[in-house]
Amino acid sequence: MSVIRTQGLTKKYGAITAVDGIDLDVREGDIYGFLGANGSGKTTTVRMLLGLVLATSGTAEVLGQPMPARASTVLPQVGALVEAPAAYPRLSGRANLRVHDALGRGRRSGRAGRVDDVLDRVGLGGVDERPVAAYSLGMRQRLGLAHALLSPRTDGPRLLVLDEPTNGLDPQGIREIRGLLLELNAAGTTIFLSSHLLAEVEQIATRVGVLDRGRLVVEDQLDRLRRPTGRTHVSTPDVARARALLDGQVEAYDESSLLVRVPDVAALNARLVQGGVRVSVLKPEQHTLEDVVLEATTVSSDRYERA
Repeated sequence: MSVIRTQGLTKKYGAITAVDGIDLDVREGDIYGFLGANGSGKTTTVRMLLGLVLATSGTAEVLGQPMPARASTVLPQVGALVEAPAAYPRLSGRANLRVHDALGRGRRSGRAGRVDDVLDRVGLGGVDERPVAAYSLGMRQRLGLAHALLSPRTDGPRLLVLDEPTNGLDPQGIREIRGLLLELNAAGTTIFLSSHLLAEVEQIATRVGVLDRGRLVVEDQLDRLRRPTGRTHVSTPDVARARALLDGQVEAYDESSLLVRVPDVAALNARLVQGGVRVSVLKPEQHTLEDVVLEATTVSSDRYERA
C-alpha cells in the first residue's frame, strides 16, 4: 500500500520551478529518505504533501486520500516537523504540548500523561518550566519532534513527515533520535525523512528518493542502490606479495590493504592463500549512498553533509 503517492507534482513561483513533475511512491512501513541538496525542492514538496502549499499542477495522495482536499481526515493521522519547530516562546515546552494536544482535539483526560510520554521519548522528560525562548536549537528541535509524536490517535501517528529532524543536535542527540525513529518504525509507523545528511539517512532508510533541482532523479530500495561495485577489499600484512600475485587487477592499495577487481571472490581468496598471502579480511565493495547521490545529481557535493 502506498502511504504517499504523487503524480506530476509541480510547484512554480513565477518563472522558477521549485518542484518539477515528481512521482513519489512511499510505501507502508518504509523509512523513506528524501534526499537533496539545500534548495533542491525538498521542503516545498513536504509542504505540498501536508496541504500547506498548493501545487501548481499534479496530484498528491497521503494515506490514500487526496491532499489538500481531505486534509481534515488525513492530518490527524500524521505527525509532522517542517523547517523550524513552531512554539509559543513565552510558554514552557510542556505547556506548548498541552496547547497542541488541545488544538488537535486530544481528550482532556490523560493529557498530562500523553505530554509527559512524548517528552520522555525525545529526551526532554527532565526539562524544567523555563520558557521555550530560553531553549537551545537542539532542545527546540526535540520539542518539535515531540509535537509530531503527539497524536489524537491512541496508537500515535500512522505517518511521520520530518524535515531535517536532527538539525542542531549533537552526535549523542542524533543517535538517540535515530534509535527513536527505528523504534517507531518497528511498531508500524511509516517515516518520511527529508534530509541532506547522507550518512545519517544511510543508517536507517529502507527506501530512498533523490531530488536534483526539483526533479526526482532516483527512487529505489536502498539495498538495491548499494549494489556491489565489482571490486573487493583485501586486508593483509603482505601487500607487496599480493600486488605481485595479482598484477593488473589491483586498482588501489596502501600499507595494509588492497582494492582488487575480480569476478569471483572465492577464487581470489584461494589464489591469495595458495600464493602464501595472509588474508585477514576479504570483503566485496558496495556503492555508498554518497556515490549514488553524487552520480545522479548535478549539484556541488559541498551542499551535502557526509558525516
